[in-house]
Amino acid sequence: MIKIKTKWDLSILYKSSTDPQIRKDIEKAKKASLDFEKKYSKKSDYLKNEDKLLQALKDYEKLLVADGSKPVLYFHYKKDLNGKDEEAEANLNKIINELTEYENKILFFGLKLGNIEKKLQDKFLKSNKLSKYHYLLKKTFETSKYNLTEPEEKIINLKSLPSYGLWVNGVEKSISKKIIEFKGKVMSIGEAQYQIPNLNTKDRRDLRKAIAEKLELITDFAESEMNAIVLNKKISDELRGFKNPYSATILGYENSEKSIMNLIDTVTGSFGISNRFYKLKKKMLKLKTLEYCDRSAKVGNTNKKISFKDAYEILHPIFKDADPQYAEILDSMLSNGQIDVYPKLGKTGGAYMSSSTNMPSVVLLNHTDDFKSLMTFAHEMGHAIHSQLSKSQPIFYEGYVIPVAETASTFFEQMVFDVMFEKLSDKEKVVALHDKIQGDIETIFRQIAAFNFETELHNSIRAKGSLSADEIGELHNKHMKAYLGPAFKMQKIDGLNFITWSHFRRFFYVYSYSYGQIISRALNVEFKKNKNFGKNIKQFLSAGSSKSPDDIFKDIGIDTTNPDFFKNALLSIEEDIKKLESMV
Repeated sequence: MIKIKTKWDLSILYKSSTDPQIRKDIEKAKKASLDFEKKYSKKSDYLKNEDKLLQALKDYEKLLVADGSKPVLYFHYKKDLNGKDEEAEANLNKIINELTEYENKILFFGLKLGNIEKKLQDKFLKSNKLSKYHYLLKKTFETSKYNLTEPEEKIINLKSLPSYGLWVNGVEKSISKKIIEFKGKVMSIGEAQYQIPNLNTKDRRDLRKAIAEKLELITDFAESEMNAIVLNKKISDELRGFKNPYSATILGYENSEKSIMNLIDTVTGSFGISNRFYKLKKKMLKLKTLEYCDRSAKVGNTNKKISFKDAYEILHPIFKDADPQYAEILDSMLSNGQIDVYPKLGKTGGAYMSSSTNMPSVVLLNHTDDFKSLMTFAHEMGHAIHSQLSKSQPIFYEGYVIPVAETASTFFEQMVFDVMFEKLSDKEKVVALHDKIQGDIETIFRQIAAFNFETELHNSIRAKGSLSADEIGELHNKHMKAYLGPAFKMQKIDGLNFITWSHFRRFFYVYSYSYGQIISRALNVEFKKNKNFGKNIKQFLSAGSSKSPDDIFKDIGIDTTNPDFFKNALLSIEEDIKKLESMV
């Protein structure tokens, strides 16, 4: 049995906030940028000669090794553990500003590569000498038409903190400082939101009102923030020539806009499926009408209390059975203090996994000893395992785009659910199936409703110049009502949810959840039919960003470009709802 550490041990990064190594790493990153700039900024021969381009790309690869993200993430993690840590926030902002200046010094390289004449682009993409860099070059050539001039790109980078980052950080900081006192317990807004589904109907609705009262105190700030960052994006999109507010995100995630809009239209056109589920949920909760805070309400308990130790003992054999390396990664992270487990005052809410080149991956949880916490643990470990396996790729392919990331995490979550489901009593199976369908609904349908909200929000602000908080709230409620259906009665306070829904600040990020969930269902079906398919899954988890998402999945037998792919996946969710209806 390994020794489980339940708190982050950030000494794996630096000894303390004053560790001299922090400054050394920053200076190393700055020097690498200066050296690269000095060597290549005034040259152009590598844009025409494949041997010289090969050397330039090798030098660029070395530049990535000296990446300055480690100091940035260290203070980011400290701030997430304690939202009141002003020293960490000040250091974070200072370092980001400092490094941005030096990142600007190497902007010229990507811009120059993008301007290589078309004939030579084709030649380089067929060159055996450059084969290692083919996909990197392909992406660079495809995105080049949206590039600005070097001086303009530097301005965009330099203004990102005051025109976006500080606005978002300000709202997040304001939220983290608000304290909810409810039934003798003091908690943060994030913890309070996490507790809502576990409460009875009256307490659930009362706590929702208590949260809304706190959010109303920062409504004006959040209204200004949302208008500012959306207008800032509008300016950038118009300068670059992006037609739609979501186009930049889809291109950045290396998806096909045609395929993703097929996903959006297919899911939106199938909101009747989620409406059907919530009609059944209303019946299970024995309520005349549902309110927004009831959407994730429990209909029963699927298990006894699941401590974090229990959760580990559940996950370990499941991971080991799928592939021994998955269990080894889990053990290593717990032994090294790479997972912060429990909620506490000041700690950011929710859960995430964070990884970067030359750094250990870390997972943040807010484990509350229940079945949902177990599923969240499995989900985030899916991200961590994906990150670890992707480190087998060259450094510039180590990362991966968000839609692929969400496929990995939801696959592991589904794998754990399937094992746990068979161990439940008939009564518990009703609850577990309900929870599983609810998770699918929230991940697929709710996220597309959020995408639709974002689209109308951005288009409206672009057309009108700004929207009031009330108008933003009305748009939020309109699109949430669309996927929830007639079982729900929306209230004005529900519109305040735009303040705490952080994904709206990561523009159009939300579609990636739906995309990933649908593909992971397809992977799970194949894995259950044939355990040897696990080799294909590990191949996908090890691919990093070495190919486009469509090609990564096509290599293992999943064709996401088929127009009927998403539609067929949604039919399987409807079958689950029919099964639950018969069980109820």
